[in-house]
Order: sequence, then structure tokens, then C-alpha cells
Amino acid sequence: MATGRSNKLVGQTGEYMIAAELSRRGLIATTFTGNVPHYDIIASDEAGRHVSVQVKASRVPSWQFGNITQYCDITFDGKRQVVGDRKPCPVRRLIMTFVRIEDDGNDRFYILPWERLRDLLIDHYQAFLSRHNGVRPKNWESLHCAISEKILNPCRDKWNIIEKNLR
Repeated sequence: MATGRSNKLVGQTGEYMIAAELSRRGLIATTFTGNVPHYDIIASDEAGRHVSVQVKASRVPSWQFGNITQYCDITFDGKRQVVGDRKPCPVRRLIMTFVRIEDDGNDRFYILPWERLRDLLIDHYQAFLSRHNGVRPKNWESLHCAISEKILNPCRDKWNIIEKNLR
């Protein structure tokens, strides 16, 4: 069973793993250990170009997000949820990194721009709502969303996205 402490350790481990991988790739990676609202790491190159990086870590093949309204507007028509406008990225050039932490050390990394994550989450959320006529089956008011490793698979090891976004 996941506890608050074990969840913190998974998150902290993920941040350090991403920072280490960025360093291995020639970037200076500074972690903020959850003290900055939208990102966990600033990565910079020799020229001083930098990019903000958000880290999501998990020991299971999915990552949970508290609320889809971080990514789009939701209105209610009775119990039906209606997906509205997509929201802009909260930080310019924000890169999302996901790490699947494995006990055997065969960890997996997924890298994508925030806007691509937003679009994947919204598309998945809309598809789920469509299968249920717009009403979430267990709790119609829930705005919880998640993304699976299967959906992120095309983003595996796309470290070049970070380098492309250095400015």
C-alpha cells in the first residue's frame, strides 16, 4: 500500500534520476524538490540556454493527475461533463518527463512537451466520457485523470526534446 512517505520517495527518486540523466547528457540540472509550482528541474547547457522540466515518477504503469481542469475547461450539463477549451502551458517551453521506476533498475523514461501531454490527457479523457455518454460512472463529479505507460510509449527516451527546447 502506498503511503505519503513512499509516494514522496518515489517522487524524489524520479527527480534525481531525471537530473542524473540530464547531467549524463551534458546539461547542468538543478532540482527544486517540489518547491516550485510548475517544474522540478532547470536544465542548462554551456551557452546558458535553459529549459524547465517537470518530473512525474511511478512504480506502476500509470501516472495519476488530480484534476483535468489543469489542462482544459470542464462544464457540467446536469451530470454530463463537457470538455471545453484547452489551457495554455503555465510555463514557457515546459517539458514533461515521466520515469517508471523498476526494482531491477531497468527504469524507463518518457519525454514530451507539456502541450503534447495536455492533448493526450484531454483526448483520453474525452474518449472515456464518450464511452459513458459524458457521465463518469463511479462519481459523476470526479475530474481525476491519468495517463498510462502504453499511451506514453511513443515518447520513450525522447531526450532530444529537451535539447530542442533549450533557449
